[in-house]
Amino acid sequence: MENAPVLYHPVTIGNLVLPGNIFLAPVAGYSDKSFRSICVDWGADFTYTEMVSSEAYVRSSAKTETLITRAHNEKRYAVQIFGANPEYMAETAIRILEKYEPQCIDINAGCPMPKITKTGAGSALMRNPEKLYSVVHAVTEAIAARGAAVPVTVKIRSGWSHNELTWKDSALAAVEAGASALTLHPRTCAQCYSGTSDWDILAQLAALMEGRIPVFGSGDLFTPESARNMLMSTGCAGVMFARGAMGNPFIFRQTKELLCTGSYKEISAADKIKTARKELEQLCKEVGEEKACRDMRKRFAAYTKGIDGGAKLREQLVRASSVKDYEIILQAV
Repeated sequence: MENAPVLYHPVTIGNLVLPGNIFLAPVAGYSDKSFRSICVDWGADFTYTEMVSSEAYVRSSAKTETLITRAHNEKRYAVQIFGANPEYMAETAIRILEKYEPQCIDINAGCPMPKITKTGAGSALMRNPEKLYSVVHAVTEAIAARGAAVPVTVKIRSGWSHNELTWKDSALAAVEAGASALTLHPRTCAQCYSGTSDWDILAQLAALMEGRIPVFGSGDLFTPESARNMLMSTGCAGVMFARGAMGNPFIFRQTKELLCTGSYKEISAADKIKTARKELEQLCKEVGEEKACRDMRKRFAAYTKGIDGGAKLREQLVRASSVKDYEIILQAV
């Protein structure tokens, strides 16, 4: 096709240059070091940690520290932080930069979970763009004061509810405060993950920010085709897979293949199981066998979707409690 847009391309965020525009989103309870590592193996151009509580980090929570550690193959990654206290957010960003040296600090202004929003953080910041400005400004100023050339990005939703669509004011506040990129999940906080995301809002934001900063899209991305459609229909600079990558890290490679060649290869059952086993092995090293085996039950369930005999496998996998259990269950696959 003549004049067809190049959908897979490098992206610049502040002074950070990424080789491509297919990212792993921050997913609470999922995008730990082991899973991020697997996604890098399968072609993710950039990865985000689970969100880190600034309040917990300032109190030196050991659990919080485990969320931040870089995977061995993550050449570049972002740490996402959340909170409503500008001073805590700034201190958290600086401490993380000094200890872990991530390439980007991302601020969560989109989480819809009540335990987050009731503290004024996450999507609650979108009800108060001035507060969002204060938080982002505090983080960007603190980083600049240390002489660190590390970009700050912000993830937002379309608003609190359909009666409070504050995406535009929130986006402008974030950029004025120094944000180098925005990611939009075009659902409201009230929607949580129900209904459908409004890609028209994403298109409007991408147009609003054209020539200023890159805008990335998230929401309802479950196939390579959906990623291509989002890029084509909204003009966003890149896409972030969240739920669509769960048990399916292969979506990064397949999406690149689709964008670059027009088609992609299916993943064999053997590759799916091999990858799941590798994630289990890495997670065991990270959190210990007992917790890893428990956490991997849901992940193996996702990995085995579409595999012949998958339903029977899942019946057994949800009861696995040791590496040996997994090996016995999977030996026939």
